[in-house]
Amino acid sequence: MPGTVLLIAASPAGKGCLVDAASVLPVLAAVAPSVLSGTDTANVVELADPLQPQAVLTRLRAAATAPGPLTVFLTGQLQLDRRQRRPHLALARTTPATVRYTGFPWHWIREELRLRAPGSTTLLVDLHTDAETWQHLAGQPLAGGPGVALYGRVAPPPPRRALAVPTYMKSLATILRSGHRPPLAQLHQQALTRSYGEDPDSAHRDLVLAVEPRYRAGVPMPMQMPVPVPVPMPMQMPGSATAHGYAAAPAPAPMPVTAPMPGTASMPVPAPYLAAVPMPAAPPVAAPPPAPAPVDPHAEITAAVQSGRHAEAAVLAEQWERTALRSYGPGADEVVHWMEVRADLAMFAGDAELSCRIWLAVADARLTAGQPADATGVEAAVDRAHHQWGRIGDVARARELGPALADLRGRVPGRRQGALDDIRRNLSRLGTQVSP
Repeated sequence: MPGTVLLIAASPAGKGCLVDAASVLPVLAAVAPSVLSGTDTANVVELADPLQPQAVLTRLRAAATAPGPLTVFLTGQLQLDRRQRRPHLALARTTPATVRYTGFPWHWIREELRLRAPGSTTLLVDLHTDAETWQHLAGQPLAGGPGVALYGRVAPPPPRRALAVPTYMKSLATILRSGHRPPLAQLHQQALTRSYGEDPDSAHRDLVLAVEPRYRAGVPMPMQMPVPVPVPMPMQMPGSATAHGYAAAPAPAPMPVTAPMPGTASMPVPAPYLAAVPMPAAPPVAAPPPAPAPVDPHAEITAAVQSGRHAEAAVLAEQWERTALRSYGPGADEVVHWMEVRADLAMFAGDAELSCRIWLAVADARLTAGQPADATGVEAAVDRAHHQWGRIGDVARARELGPALADLRGRVPGRRQGALDDIRRNLSRLGTQVSP
C-alpha cells in the first residue's frame, strides 16, 4: 500500500521570523518519496510558507484520510495565542497579536490524526519558539496523539537579530538522501548527533521529542476494566520529561515464563513411615484456549472507512458509544469522544446533515458538562457543525438545523469573525427568521 508524505515549512514574514524554515524543503525534495515514507511508493505533498490556516488544514485532512502510512515533516516556529495560550504553528501572515486567527493551532494536528490506525502515523518536527512559548512548553509537552510517533526537537529563541537554521531537519534529510531509511528511533538519534555536531551548545538547550505511540498497529488495545467490556482508547499520551526534552514512558519488561520439561510429571513425596506406592503419571491436561485478544476499535473503523464500508464503521462507533455510555454515564469524555468519531464518519460518508446534528450534540454535551465557550473541544464542535451545515443540500433540512446552529454560534463565536452573521445571511436566503 502506498504511503503519504506531507512536507510543511512555515514561518512568518518579516521581523517576526525566527527560523529559515523553507530552506529545508530543497533538501527533503531531493529524497526519494519511498525513502521519505518507508514504503514501496508514496505520494508527496509540499507546503512552503502557507498563508492561511485553512489551507494547511485542508492538506492535513486529505493526508490523514489517505490509506497507508502517513509521515509528516514539519519545520517552523511555534507561538502562543494571547487569549487561550495554546501553541500555534506560525504562518506567513502571523504576528504576535494575530496568532489566534492567522496561525495553525497545534491541537488541530491531534484532532485530524485521531482517527488514524495506531502506529501508522509519524510526525518529524524541527520547531523554534519565542521566549514565552519556550517557557510554556517546558511544562506542557507537545503530543501527537495516542497512536502517533513524534520525533524531533523544539529549540529556544535564537540570539537577537539572528535567524535560526533547522539543522535537525536538514540532518534528517541528508541521512535519508543516502537511500536508506533506518528505524525511526535510530534515524532520530543519527539526526540529533549530526545536527549537534554542527552546534554543540544546542544539545544542552533543546527539548528533544522522542514519543512512541502508546498503541501500535496490530497490538490489541489494553482493557481498563475488570469486566470484559471494551473501553475506548484514552485521549492522552503518557510521557515523562527528561533533562533535554520528552521521552515515552518506558514499557514494562516482559515477565519470564517457565515451562515444564517435556516427559516429566510431578509426584508427591511419601512420608518416611509409609511405604511408597507407585502412582501412575497424571494424564496431561489440555490447556484452555487463550481468550480472544481485545481489538482496537479505531483501527477496525478506519479499515472499514478506507474500504468504503461506511455503514459498518458507523455501527461499530455506535456500539462503542453505547458501551461508553453504560460504563461512564452521559457527558463523560469517553462518550463525547465516540460522538465525535460518529460525526467524522458521517462526514466521510457524505451525510452532512447527520454530521451537523452530531456536532451540535457534541457542543451541547461539552457546554452542559461545564466546559467554557472558548474551550478547544467546544469551538471545534461548533466550527465543524457550521461547516457541515453549509454542505447540506436539502433546503428543508438546512432550514430546520439553522436556528439551533445560530443559537449555539451566539454562545460560541469561535475564531472566525462574522460566523454568526454568515449563518443569519444563509437563513435569510432560506426564508427562515432567526432572533438577533
